[in-house]
Amino acid sequence: MKIMVQEAIRCRNLYKNYDNQVEAVRGLDLEIYKGECFGLLGPNGAGKTTTIEILEGLIEPTAGVVEILGKRWGEADQELREGLGISLQETKLPDKLTVHEVLVLFRSFYREGRAPKAVMDEVELTEKGNTWVNKLSGGQRQRLAVACALVGDPQVLFLDEPTTGLDPQSRRQLWDIIHRFQRDGGTILLTTHYMDEAERLCGRVGIVDHGKLIALGSPRELIASLGGEHVVEFAVEDVPNAAISSELLVELDSVNSARALPVGFSLQVREPHLAIPKLISLLNSKGIPLARLTTRHASLEDVFVKLTGRHLRDD
Repeated sequence: MKIMVQEAIRCRNLYKNYDNQVEAVRGLDLEIYKGECFGLLGPNGAGKTTTIEILEGLIEPTAGVVEILGKRWGEADQELREGLGISLQETKLPDKLTVHEVLVLFRSFYREGRAPKAVMDEVELTEKGNTWVNKLSGGQRQRLAVACALVGDPQVLFLDEPTTGLDPQSRRQLWDIIHRFQRDGGTILLTTHYMDEAERLCGRVGIVDHGKLIALGSPRELIASLGGEHVVEFAVEDVPNAAISSELLVELDSVNSARALPVGFSLQVREPHLAIPKLISLLNSKGIPLARLTTRHASLEDVFVKLTGRHLRDD
């Protein structure tokens, strides 16, 4: 029987220590509502993977409260496992089983679930039903992994970087599967290294760093928190003793913040048509030739860099 709760996932004051020394998660609070697609983002070593493994019931927290579908691990494990679907970044399946056989196998793990053929239709693998796993393309294998998570008819779907390494067409096919699951009332916790994916799929995102949740909101809200919707990036010719700095650039009209890049600078601006002429005027006054200038809309990647000091895909 389906469990109806407002919060599909809830954790309070969550901690996880390893060997009484390493604090992977430090007092994390999180709520994910029924029917939403929530993105959990974080750089390597931020505690994101540990948090997800606790939510999935794979490891126990050192302290804190975790509730999934209104129940807690250790009290209703079987019910919880049957309410969850989990798709890992890389899923190892037997090479010599067909797509249909794999789904029949996974369906057998649940007391109730969906017909394997219906799930094959949903993930567009019907024509590959009699094909061995080792004959599938990368995108087909990833869709099969998601199908294995769907065949138990879960209420909550955990997707760990589901489109990493896939071509654009395969990515969009998986996006369609995610949209359909959410449209039918399912809840999704998604991790991804692609900021465009998080912006497109997620109603809200949380950014984790050093074991804590450091930002939470819709992609639009987080981007708006930068104070400017546009980014101007530029580089200059190599001029000895060029007197230019982030402190000087942030004083320009409509510039909210400035950050040095390996080559050049990145400006967060409110109105590019005001900021760019002032920038060019500044460079001309100092005799510094402009080598390159680009403008674009601000993105979640800019939010992430501002909050953590690094790009999501950095090691």
